[in-house]
Amino acid sequence: MATAVVSQPRSTASQTESYVDNKRKDDIRQGNIKSACAVADAVRTSLGPKGMDKMISTASGDVIITNDGATILNKMEVLQPAAKMLVELSKSQDSAAGDGTTTVVVIAGALLKRCLSLLSHGIHPTVISDSLHRASIKAVDVLTAMAVPVELSDRDSLIKSASTSLNSKVVSQYSTLLAPLAVDAVLSVVDPAKPEMVDLRDIKIVKKLGGTVDDTETVKGLVFDKKASHAGGGPTRVENAKIAMIQFQISPPKTDIEQSIVVSDYTQMDRILKEERNYILGMIKKIKATGCNVLLIQKSILRDAVTDLSLHYLAKAKIMVIKDVERDEIEFITKTLNCLPIANIEHFRAEKLGYADLVEEVSLGEGKIVKLTGIKDMGRTTTVLVRGSNHLVLDEAERSLHDALCVVRCLVNKRFLIAGGGAPEIELSRQLGAWAKVLHGMEGYCVRSFAEALEVIPYTLAENAGLNPIAIVTELRNRHAQGETNAGINVRKGQITNILEENVVQPLLVSTSAITLATECVRMILKIDDIVTVR
Repeated sequence: MATAVVSQPRSTASQTESYVDNKRKDDIRQGNIKSACAVADAVRTSLGPKGMDKMISTASGDVIITNDGATILNKMEVLQPAAKMLVELSKSQDSAAGDGTTTVVVIAGALLKRCLSLLSHGIHPTVISDSLHRASIKAVDVLTAMAVPVELSDRDSLIKSASTSLNSKVVSQYSTLLAPLAVDAVLSVVDPAKPEMVDLRDIKIVKKLGGTVDDTETVKGLVFDKKASHAGGGPTRVENAKIAMIQFQISPPKTDIEQSIVVSDYTQMDRILKEERNYILGMIKKIKATGCNVLLIQKSILRDAVTDLSLHYLAKAKIMVIKDVERDEIEFITKTLNCLPIANIEHFRAEKLGYADLVEEVSLGEGKIVKLTGIKDMGRTTTVLVRGSNHLVLDEAERSLHDALCVVRCLVNKRFLIAGGGAPEIELSRQLGAWAKVLHGMEGYCVRSFAEALEVIPYTLAENAGLNPIAIVTELRNRHAQGETNAGINVRKGQITNILEENVVQPLLVSTSAITLATECVRMILKIDDIVTVR
């Protein structure tokens, strides 16, 4: 009888098509998750202060040594579409917070692994996705409750968080120098009218080969990574400088279209040369009349910005020339000097000039740089001159400094500090685990998995430091269960201590954005059930 009952719906099923083959969808979802996890595992070893560095060899033969998650993933050629989402994830964390780019990818990878086991238990992807969303909102609330408020006047706290960011970098031994430097640089560009806003474009990092990272300094003024023009024997040091930023060429005009002019005799040739000379002299007299003695000349594409003849006359007029200024630097230069760029010789007036006490060419290592100091009415900008013994160290120092600047910027935007060293993740895991017991049905399962996935951060920190991860994480759970919310892994001592007392702190924004962005990314990957390739 039972067999007859079972066989009956079969005949109606063919009319209503109730049976759908989900095998392909499951395979695609699994393939996506596995490839994304592979990307997360690739950067996992570089997490934390004892993380390993990656050597990236590009197609052109360049070598980059770094352990910055965003840089590693950016340079990796990831072809699988879902794995590309993790690369985008680290980029968005880089733009949102600037630090924690490895953390966000590792968390996403751990969540995806948990999702695989939930899917294999037959829980629907949408249910998992909604539960993760709720859990991430709850997680942000828990983190905010743990955070400690900080004031911008409290320079020590800012330096602590900047040095925590630097400690996981290749240049960690210089963190005592670079952290205060980053804090001072950011605080000097904060506009009192808009105290929550920091534009990192107002901080220019100039790299110069030679010396060591110890020689890195902030310059109150402008630095050009090029030497002054020596062609006509012009001055290389000017006091009480009046500086003009020009965007036109001091060279004889050309025809707009390609034309050849045939000159039949010498008198005509002489007239052409004389005209050129008079044309250039006329321009230089107008420049000199305003009292200008330093010229910054924008790079020109169509024709030479300056010729040997014009450089010779400028040198005679005792005007210092710095040529080939890049177009994208103009905004920074004019903001710093508080001057206006001049696009035409007819508009050359004294009120458009900038003023500085001293402009001089300085020898640094093998090359030379031009320094402008003592700028009058200087805009809110600052320049950091980074030194290094080779290009690899220089580039890594610049990336690390950028991360430190971003950390300070996070603290200016959202003035809360939180402990580091895996403490917030374990606390979140504990509180979300307790919350999961209150929830009903599938949701509780999913939230518990989310809570367990967060333990990947302290686990990886311990693993990378060569400690026993299982013993450390179990001990951490115990300490947190006893109410020590700030207990974390002290990687240097290889044991568990109160991390706030060890000055391992990070901005709240880094942790909250890491969790929300990782959850968003995982939810997107979960919801994909087919990949359609289009020609």
